[in-house]
Amino acid sequence: MRQDRVTSIDVAKEAGVSQSAVSRVFSKSGSASQKTIDKVQQAADKLGYRPNQLARTLITGKSRIIGLLVAYLDNYFYPTALEILSRELQKKGYHVLIFLASQKEKNIDNVLQEILDYQVDGIVTASVSISSDLASQCHDAGIPIVMFNRTDESGRSSSITSDNFQGGYDAAEFFIRANHKKIGYIAGWDGASTQRDREAGFRAGLAAHGREIDAYAIGNYDMAQSQEAARQMFGGTDYPDAVFIANDHMAFAVMDVMRNEYGLSIPQDVAVIGYDDVPPASWPAYNLTTLRQPANEMVASTIRTLIKQIEEADATPEHVSLPSPMILRGSTR
Repeated sequence: MRQDRVTSIDVAKEAGVSQSAVSRVFSKSGSASQKTIDKVQQAADKLGYRPNQLARTLITGKSRIIGLLVAYLDNYFYPTALEILSRELQKKGYHVLIFLASQKEKNIDNVLQEILDYQVDGIVTASVSISSDLASQCHDAGIPIVMFNRTDESGRSSSITSDNFQGGYDAAEFFIRANHKKIGYIAGWDGASTQRDREAGFRAGLAAHGREIDAYAIGNYDMAQSQEAARQMFGGTDYPDAVFIANDHMAFAVMDVMRNEYGLSIPQDVAVIGYDDVPPASWPAYNLTTLRQPANEMVASTIRTLIKQIEEADATPEHVSLPSPMILRGSTR
C-alpha cells in the first residue's frame, strides 16, 4: 500500500517546532538555531521527509537550478572544466541541468528556449555562441547568462575567457624569436570567438615583426577536418617549419598525421604550439608546447559572476579575460 507523502507539517509536529522553522532549516537561507536544526533534521530523517523543491520554487520564485548549455565535448578542456563547474555550483546549493546542442545557431536557440521553460535562475553556456536576440530575451526575462570560454558581441551577456588574443600574439612572438622561416596556422571554427581572437592575436604578433602567415588551413575544431588540414599543409615539400594550431584537440590530430603519414620529426622539422593545455598535452606521445587556459580560475570567475547577476538584478554584465601562460614542452625548439 502506498504511503502518504510526508509534509513539512508532519515534520513540525514531530520536532515540536513551527512549520516556518522547518522551512527556514531546509531553505538554507533562513536563520535557525543549531538546536532547532538538529531537531528538525532528526524528525525529517525519522519520517523520511524530503522538501518539495518545486513547491518552494512557486513560493520563492527561485528554483536554485542553473541551466548548463554545451555543444563541443570532444575537446578535453570542456569535460574537465564543466565537472569543476558543476561540483562548485552544487557546493553553493544550486542544481545543474545539462543541455546538449549543436553549433548551429537555430538549434542552440531552440535548446536555450527549452532551458527557459525550466524556470532556471541562471544559464551558463560553454563552447556555445548564442544570437544577440536570444541574449536580449534572457536579459529581459531577468535570467542572467554567463558565457564560458566565449564572448557575446552584443555585450548583453557576461563572459569569462582566457586572453585568447594575447595567447595568439605570444605564439607568434615565440616563433619569431626561434627564427622560424615559414610559419603556418590551422584555424578552428570561425563561429567561435576563441578562434577569431586567437587568429587575430597571431596575425598581430607576426605583423609586429613585418611577417604574415605563410601557410593556412582550417580544422574547424574537428579531428577529421584537422587531419585533412594537416595533409593540405604538410603533404608537399614546401611545408612550414612552425605551426600554431587553434587548440590542442586539433594539434594532436595534426601531429599524428605529420609523424605517421609524412615521417616528419617534431620539433626538428616542424615546431608545434597548441592552445588549452589539456591533460594529453603533457603525455610523452605529444609533449606539446601550448597556451594554458586556467580552468579553475575561469570556473571561479564564472560562478562569482553568475551568482552576483542572480542576486543583484541591476548588476551589469562582466567580461573577464584571464592570462593564458605558455607551457613550454618538447614540441618546440
